[in-house]
Amino acid sequence: MKTRYTFILRPGAPFTLDQTTLTSSSLSVRNLDAAREERVTFPSDEDLEKFHDLHIRWTTERAHDTLTPFASRVSAGLHVLFTPVEGAETCPLLNDAFGVECSEESSIQPPILSSQRFSQFYSLLPSLDHFVDYIQRKICGESSGDECRTRSHSLLSADSVDVDYDSILHTLTITGHWSPPEGGWTETLGGEGRNVEIGLLGVESSNEPEEVKVGGFLAVLGQDDKLSMISTLGKRERWLKARWIEPTLFSFPSRHHALETSYSVSFTAPTGLHPTMTISLPRRSLQRPALAAPEATCALHTYLTLPSTVFADKYQLSSADPLFLRSHRLRALHAVSGETDLEAPDWSVPSWGSTWLLEIDSSSPEEEEEEEEEEEDRNDTGSSIESADEMMNMTIPLHLRYLPPSESGYRPASMPWPVVFWACTSQEETPMGVNPFDRVDLGWDGLFAPRTTFYHLAPGGSSGQSLVSEIPVPVLQLDATGLTSVSIELGTVLVILLGVAWVVSRLAFSVKRKTQ
Repeated sequence: MKTRYTFILRPGAPFTLDQTTLTSSSLSVRNLDAAREERVTFPSDEDLEKFHDLHIRWTTERAHDTLTPFASRVSAGLHVLFTPVEGAETCPLLNDAFGVECSEESSIQPPILSSQRFSQFYSLLPSLDHFVDYIQRKICGESSGDECRTRSHSLLSADSVDVDYDSILHTLTITGHWSPPEGGWTETLGGEGRNVEIGLLGVESSNEPEEVKVGGFLAVLGQDDKLSMISTLGKRERWLKARWIEPTLFSFPSRHHALETSYSVSFTAPTGLHPTMTISLPRRSLQRPALAAPEATCALHTYLTLPSTVFADKYQLSSADPLFLRSHRLRALHAVSGETDLEAPDWSVPSWGSTWLLEIDSSSPEEEEEEEEEEEDRNDTGSSIESADEMMNMTIPLHLRYLPPSESGYRPASMPWPVVFWACTSQEETPMGVNPFDRVDLGWDGLFAPRTTFYHLAPGGSSGQSLVSEIPVPVLQLDATGLTSVSIELGTVLVILLGVAWVVSRLAFSVKRKTQ
C-alpha cells in the first residue's frame, strides 16, 4: 500500500518549520493553514474485475474553498463513470459500497470525446457513511489496526472523494480532499513499515500561462530525517541554506485553476411545475481569465446534473432564436444526455436523470452598454436596472415531472447546483499529464478536447452553505376522507370506462337511426 499526503498552503498564510516535527516514521504538523489531499493506493479485489474502467467522484453538499491545483469541481453528490465487462452486472457493487438505488437500466451514455465508451450514473448522496463502513469491512478487515479505520472515518469530513480502478495494474486508488479547517491542521501522519510520501507546498507566481509552480518541502517516511526543499520560500531561504539544502524549482501545466469569484443559484418563487433557475455571477467573471494564454479561445460554460424529477426541454434550449437566447443570457446548448422525455412521469423514467452543457453569453460590459444605449435611443427610456447591478443573472427554464400524490399536496425535489467554469484552448504540445495532482474523468471534462484548460468559479458565497436546492413540487393532495392513490386510479379507470361506454352508446344510436 502506498500513501501520499499533500498540503497546499493558503496564499499568504504564515508558516515556519517550527510547525512541523519529522521523525523516521511520522510527521507532525501544528496549526497548518492549508488544503489537504490524501491518496492511498493498494491492490484491488476480484469485485472490480467486472469493470474495464471505474471512476467515482463524490462531493459534499457544503460550500467549500478549493485552492489550485485542487481546483476542479463537480456538482454535489455521487458521480460514477464506468465501462463494464460485457455481460457483467455492475450495480450490485455500487449498491453494496454506497447504498444507492441502482439498476442496470438507470445509467446513461454521455457523449464523451473518447474512444472508450462510458456509462454514467449519479445519485444525490449526502453522506459517505455507507462507503466508510464498506472500506472498514472490505479493506481494513479484522487484521488491520486502528489506523486504517481512523483514516477511513476521516473521509466523512472530506469535501470530495475520488475512487479510481486501474484494470491494467489491478490497483485501487482512493483520494480525499479537504479545504483548510478553522485553526489549521494539527495532527501526526505516518506509521511503521509504510510507504508514505508527505509534501508541504505553496503555490508561487509563474511566468507561464496555464502553469502552476509550487515550492515547499517533501519527505518519504523511513528514508528522510529532514524535509527536502524543492523551491525557495522567501524569508526562509537563509535558514535553509544554513542547513545545506539546495533549492530547485517544480512546475507543471495544470488543466484546472481556481478563480477568486463565486456564483449563487436561486429559483423564482413560486416555482410551480416550470421552475426557472437563476445563476447570479459577478460582472467581472464575464472577463476571460487573466491566467489564460493570450492566443487561447475561451468560453464560459455551465454543466447541469439534473435528477429524474427535473428536466429541461432540449428543443427549447437548442433554439437559434437570438431573442430567446439573449433573454436567458445563453449562447448555445453543446451537449445533452440522459432522460429528455417531455411527458413521462417520474415513476416511468428508467434512468437517473440527465446532464446538460450550456455556454453562457459572456458579452463584455462595454458591449452590453452599447446595446443598452441603442435600446434607450429607440425606446427613450432610462438606464436599465441590470446595468447598475454588480451581478449578472442568467436563467435556465426547467420543468418538473409528475410525482405521486401526497397528503400535503407537495413533494420535495432536490437539485444540485451546476458547476460554472471557463474552458480555454491550450497549445497542442502542452503536456497536461505531468501534473502530479491531475484530476480527470469528472463527467463533463470529457466533452472538451484533452488539452482544454478550465478556470472554476466557486459555488456559494459562504462556507457551509448548501449547494443543493430544494424545490417544492405540487402534486395531487390526499385529503383526510380516505382518498388514496388506489382510489384515484380506480376512479380514473371508472371515468374512462363510462366515457367509452357513452361514446359507444352514441355511435350505436346513430347507426340505429340510419338503418330505420
